[in-house]
Amino acid sequence: MPFELSNELLQQLQEAVEERNGSRVIDLLEGASYVDIADILYEFNTEDSKYILELIDDETAADIINELEESTRVKFLRVFNAEEIAEYLHHLDSDDAVDIINELPNKEKDEVIVRLPDEEMRGYVLDLMRYDEDCAGGLMAKELIKCNVNWTVNQCIDEIRRQAENVERIYSLYVVDNDEKFLGRVSLKRIILSKDNTLIADIYEPEAISVETSMDEEEVADLMRKYDLDSVPVINVLGKLVGRITIDDIVDVITEQAEEERQIMAGISEDVEEDDGVWMLSRARLPWLLIGLLGGMIGARVISYFDEQVQAVTALAFFIPLITATGGNVGIQSSSLVVQSLATRSAFEKGMFTRLIKVLSVALLNGLVLSAIVFGASVVLSMPYDLAFVISIALFNVVILASFMGTLTPLILEKFGVNPALASGPFITTANDILGLTVYFTVAHILL
Repeated sequence: MPFELSNELLQQLQEAVEERNGSRVIDLLEGASYVDIADILYEFNTEDSKYILELIDDETAADIINELEESTRVKFLRVFNAEEIAEYLHHLDSDDAVDIINELPNKEKDEVIVRLPDEEMRGYVLDLMRYDEDCAGGLMAKELIKCNVNWTVNQCIDEIRRQAENVERIYSLYVVDNDEKFLGRVSLKRIILSKDNTLIADIYEPEAISVETSMDEEEVADLMRKYDLDSVPVINVLGKLVGRITIDDIVDVITEQAEEERQIMAGISEDVEEDDGVWMLSRARLPWLLIGLLGGMIGARVISYFDEQVQAVTALAFFIPLITATGGNVGIQSSSLVVQSLATRSAFEKGMFTRLIKVLSVALLNGLVLSAIVFGASVVLSMPYDLAFVISIALFNVVILASFMGTLTPLILEKFGVNPALASGPFITTANDILGLTVYFTVAHILL
């Protein structure tokens, strides 16, 4: 039966921790995975969390620390000395250890690295810290199992047994030559099914995909997603095998990308969470609120230019929300589809002209349907035919223009190195509000 955290269990845990009843705490946590315990620690203060962690074996405790959110972990590790932190990091993969070390103050980083109990691990950490966090070198772990192209299957199996304790997930073996240059990979299935004296040279896959240390993490994620890879080897500029990236690291990258784009689309300019401070949350939201405010003022100015039309036909004012809302919705729909296509690197494979023709066709169809509905509703509500005609014509043009704005804006932003997700948020909404009002009153001015 899976472990389930209930209010009753949490209350019992809190009582046991307050009484420093270690055996009771262990009994209550029976069956809980490191993920469950990490969730539980959010309910305790730092000192109590440390007490719980000290009751658990170091390997599980290391996984719990690694599972905590970065902001919580930074505060939590302040109550540990460098030696204690180093002992926990010893049980993690090198890439996870480096991520945690990089969160520490500069002085403490060196102290932790020096106190890592394993010399090989220290070498791995120092090597990985040379790379930026957002490239393949910063994502990779040094732990892997490799074999020489001249070995036999039996020698490979011996190497697997020797390294299995250090490598948590074994997807395949990477094949290298005598100079450590990456040649390909061989699956565990091929090794198991082959005879002991079979040479690796006869069974490995020479066309295996690899990435260089300098490749951007988003490109690595796209590559692994496209070819459905569990892991990918990392090579340096000389073609030598230096590490591997596993699917769990790529899931983290994809999750971070999704969170970043969701916040940008919502008009939040910084990476913030709900439990951050008031000033930080306000600072992240204010820029786009100010831009929206500026857009509203420009929209009001546009309306003032057509003051005579509004005074002559006051009913025009009733349909301003209809025009702005429709234009904003159409623009967001179009830009969201383009951003999604750009994220999967499949946008505009058929060419820009073909895509724009398709956008125009969809916009024409949607514009005709929406305009016909609005015209019909206006007639049913006994509005003058000329006013109904103006609203329908304006709405049709707004749908067309908003579709093109929503399609072209993310492409232009990406061209200039700006995150195209920006086009799916307040930017496109504000722009389309101004555009929609201008089109609406221009049509009214011409036809009325």
